[in-house]
Amino acid sequence: MSTLSVPLFNGRVTVIGDVMLDRYWSGPSKRISPEAPVPVVKIDKREDRAGGAANVAINIAALGAPCSLVGIIGNDEAGEQLNALVTSKHIDTDFIKAENLPTITKLRVLSRNQQLLRLDFEEGYSDVDHGLIMQTLRKALRNSKVLICSDYGKGALACVPLMIKAARDLKIPVLIDPKGTDFNRYRGATLLTPNMSEFQAVAGIVKDEDDLVKKALKMIADFDLSALLVTRSEDGMSLIRPGLPPVHLPTHAREVYDVTGAGDTVIATLAAGLAAGLDLISACEISNRAAGIVVGKLGTSTASPQELKQEIEGTHRAGGIINEDDLLTVVNTLKSQQKRIVMTNGCFDIIHKGHVDYLKRARALGDVLIVAVNSDESVQKLKGPTRPIVTLNDRMEVLEALGCVDFVVPFSEETPQRLIAKILPDILVKGGDYTVEQIAGHKEVIANGGKVIILPFVAGKSTSNIVKKIKNSN
Repeated sequence: MSTLSVPLFNGRVTVIGDVMLDRYWSGPSKRISPEAPVPVVKIDKREDRAGGAANVAINIAALGAPCSLVGIIGNDEAGEQLNALVTSKHIDTDFIKAENLPTITKLRVLSRNQQLLRLDFEEGYSDVDHGLIMQTLRKALRNSKVLICSDYGKGALACVPLMIKAARDLKIPVLIDPKGTDFNRYRGATLLTPNMSEFQAVAGIVKDEDDLVKKALKMIADFDLSALLVTRSEDGMSLIRPGLPPVHLPTHAREVYDVTGAGDTVIATLAAGLAAGLDLISACEISNRAAGIVVGKLGTSTASPQELKQEIEGTHRAGGIINEDDLLTVVNTLKSQQKRIVMTNGCFDIIHKGHVDYLKRARALGDVLIVAVNSDESVQKLKGPTRPIVTLNDRMEVLEALGCVDFVVPFSEETPQRLIAKILPDILVKGGDYTVEQIAGHKEVIANGGKVIILPFVAGKSTSNIVKKIKNSN
């Protein structure tokens, strides 16, 4: 078990940078326009999200930490909407309105989950009154523990050297998510968080970890930094500080679905951790865990303190879907915490109300419910060549979405006896009219001191009945 723990995120963080509104318009596309060879999308869904530095602030707020956000918006509907989105998360906004410039807005048009077009509405804010920006920032810094400068190259950080000096004069650490190759403008910052591509664009191609450390130390010296945190995708992240050994943190992502906003989560969690009193290494470890959580979600996401706690304690859901080896590791941790583990199995082809009721009752028997699911080949052997109707991945995703299910694990044999013998749950559950002796794994579970419980299915609810009804209706 890790000695790392989730702090009470109670220190205020100020974020300054390029705020933007991300808009998503989506709908079906069934024909090509007669005006040009482009698809016609009938918009039936619109969604607005806070982007850029505003997303960093939302990540901080998701941890429960107080946050102030300084940025520039236009005097327009998009600016009003962005302000409403951010304030709804209990973030204190100090927005400067640029009267003759639009709020930076990125409008994406999607159909069938595919992005067809992106429209950008922006002019840049490099000519906005820097004196007003600095006045607003200094006011926000009065009660802050950490400053984040979130640079997307749109002009809000045109006077970033003055921002760094203002914070450092107050002995407030400055964390910067950099943009471009002119890192000299960040001189004197406490820490930069470039990704590997951004780092190599300035320092040169990295051959190995030793070369990474060498180039990072030179960068720290060249730009008068205190440290560098280089995020390295599947290779985790590396914290480099002069005079101290490097800290290489492996990735904790179980499944990578979407890396959108992962950098925002890293710097937000790092700053919130420092503001809460964590040392730099612990704050980096926490931020690394948070990054592992958000890349397992679709779309720009955040990590909550509860998710961090579950991740660190080994009770995380890992997206709900987990492989056998990782499940065994998690189960060992759960057992050490005296958690009561319930396990069941099945094909779960065309999941219906009967399945949901059964799984809810199974989950109520313990603290954690593990559902083992037959592979497509296994279902075919059991049910015939026309089954399954729904593929394994789709079946697992539906199960994972149920609040009563903690872990979903696939198995390829006709029965899960081997897997059950490894997991050895406290309670093995099966639905239907079986006898205990007919249930795969019952001997091993009982020998280990566990119980086998049979729960009756809901009458008239079955996949076979659904399939028959569909066939009869055709």
